[in-house]
Amino acid sequence: MTVRIVIADDQDVVRAGFGALLDTQPDLSVVGSAADGAAAVGVCRETRPDVVLMDVRMPVLDGIEATRRIIAGAGAGRGPRIVMLTTFDLDEYVYDALAAGASGFLLKDMTAERLFEAVRVVAAGDALLAPTVTRRLIGEFVRLRPHTAEPSPLALLTPRETEVLRLIAEGLSNAEIAARLTVSAETVKTHVSRVLAKLGARDRAQAVMLAYEFGLVVPRSGGAGPGARRFPERL
Repeated sequence: MTVRIVIADDQDVVRAGFGALLDTQPDLSVVGSAADGAAAVGVCRETRPDVVLMDVRMPVLDGIEATRRIIAGAGAGRGPRIVMLTTFDLDEYVYDALAAGASGFLLKDMTAERLFEAVRVVAAGDALLAPTVTRRLIGEFVRLRPHTAEPSPLALLTPRETEVLRLIAEGLSNAEIAARLTVSAETVKTHVSRVLAKLGARDRAQAVMLAYEFGLVVPRSGGAGPGARRFPERL
């Protein structure tokens, strides 16, 4: 299966550079590009990519609003996985992008190998993209945001589903969760699907945000959890 990719960034060199790198891989194909958020919405509507690499700051329409529109236009549970491109791993806008429906973020100075791996991970949807960095970012902004008075959706989960969500928040993939719980990968996939449906979460990143916001996971600094995928602190 070939992963279809759209690149949205207002810098020509970024679009050209990422496009050239991604097209060297037989299972990755760049099907479109855009220099602003409004154009990105249009390109995604036309090409229906699997993954979008979206710059946070762009003219006409920023990456956060473009993400929101692409996801809203695709309908529940459909549409591409959107990965935000940023210069700083604790960029305040990245949290808002995750809240808008983005599946994760990447730093623009990452290596080619990390770019390839990240696109494949987010396209597969069975692992959290860069879990150590993502957890740190979510934890940092949850601490700074006012506590929500909304009822916790976590109450809808069964004990096993709650356990699975906690392991997702640690950064474990489906295969790693299966090994930890001594169950099949298909069983884990079913549990994950039910967790996402009950929480109204589009993907793992959204579920992890809810786990932090409603206190299932306590923010902490540094260190990946047991079994977490080994991404460097700076991708």
